[in-house]
Amino acid sequence: MFTFIPQHKSLSGVLMDQKLAKLGDAYVNFLYSMALSKKKGEPAGTKVQGRLLADAFKKAGLREFLPSRIDCHKQADAAEALIVYPWLRGSMTMKEALEILEQNEDTIEAFSVLLLAAKSKTEL
Repeated sequence: MFTFIPQHKSLSGVLMDQKLAKLGDAYVNFLYSMALSKKKGEPAGTKVQGRLLADAFKKAGLREFLPSRIDCHKQADAAEALIVYPWLRGSMTMKEALEILEQNEDTIEAFSVLLLAAKSKTEL
């Protein structure tokens, strides 16, 4: 979908890509703000806390794909990179991601399910 995005050869490559994480940060915050807006019935903007993303990342069982000494901040970055990657590659729509976030009341569970869906759409 976007030619400036590298084609990674491994899931670990996606998770460790700091440039993807930066873009993923904005994308994740936008997705979550849209999901909250739909739920509240009015515009809402918010930032997803790194701790929440790190917890969702662990809950999804993705921690094993990172080096052993990675802190919570880097785990959150990895989550952001993974969530944005399939959207950038055209294999997961924003609508699909929003539906996943809307279907789960628990935010950690919602992001955990989204991370697993993103992993399955990453095609590595």
